[in-house]
Amino acid sequence: MTKMMNKTYWEDRYRNKEDFWNAKSITTPIQAYIDQLTDKSIQILVPGVGHGHELVYLHNQGFTRSIGLDFTTLAFEQTIQAEPNLSKDDVVVEDFFKHQGTYDLIVEQTFFCSLPVEQRKDYVQKMHELLQPEGKLVGLLFDTVFDKQTPPYGGSKEEYLALFEPYFTIEVMERAFNSIKPRQDRELFIILKKKTWHKKSF
Repeated sequence: MTKMMNKTYWEDRYRNKEDFWNAKSITTPIQAYIDQLTDKSIQILVPGVGHGHELVYLHNQGFTRSIGLDFTTLAFEQTIQAEPNLSKDDVVVEDFFKHQGTYDLIVEQTFFCSLPVEQRKDYVQKMHELLQPEGKLVGLLFDTVFDKQTPPYGGSKEEYLALFEPYFTIEVMERAFNSIKPRQDRELFIILKKKTWHKKSF
């Protein structure tokens, strides 16, 4: 397993307060998307849940069939100290690539950018596998390249289109107009719908 993708690595980063990507609350583009959803019975996954602000918001808005997924609940436990309606049991502690389940919606918030670049194709394929027919992957991707050897890793719209188009219909992949200030003009908002095809077409 790649060094970046293990429990010890991420717990060390949280303990050492090397989690500068933590926005402290749900970010505006994802909140706006959730706020326009009307069916609160849908099954939702938040992979790489981290501090879990998106998961907390979903539960507080009545989306009780939503769960998080991560190698550790360490950061999430810090967030929910003031959230009596949630517990660490709302997060499945597991390797994303080994997770089994099907979801109507998967929320992407800084999980993609935490993975080594060489795992991005595997990420796309796994997301496709986890979604129900017509299911959607919604969230944010960094629209910038970081000059560093540790997460977060960025990229470009052209790169992301090449990765996702074989597996998803690109409904939206545009510069976010309502990013939080530290990420202004550096994010793409995405709505990607799972493509379905007959197995014999491969």
